[in-house]
Amino acid sequence: MKFKVSKAKENSFESGLRGFFAYRNLGTAEATSGDFGANVIKAIPGKHAKGDWHYHKLEFQMVYILRGWVKFEYEGEGTFTLQQGDTVYQPPEIHHREIDHSEDLELIEITKPANFETVSI
Repeated sequence: MKFKVSKAKENSFESGLRGFFAYRNLGTAEATSGDFGANVIKAIPGKHAKGDWHYHKLEFQMVYILRGWVKFEYEGEGTFTLQQGDTVYQPPEIHHREIDHSEDLELIEITKPANFETVSI
């Protein structure tokens, strides 16, 4: 593990796992040799989720909402609308889907490991 500073001006948003989101890597993967990942994720205006059920093969996943809102459904848990300041810890391999989000959605996602497999159901 090594010290890492990630400056917003030096890192741009790029495409990533979902085509309706843009991702800004916070450098955590590099600093931890891939043990952890952290990204700021923001909605791409005009693009939305299709509500497809899936799960992730990982050890840890947490989401913190910075701006806007997002509606998730979790198998066996229900449907939740998360707004600015809300957080969710998603246990490993929990089946879930995104139902909708605001055009201004922005969130932080932290995972272990940084790179993981997503399985469609």
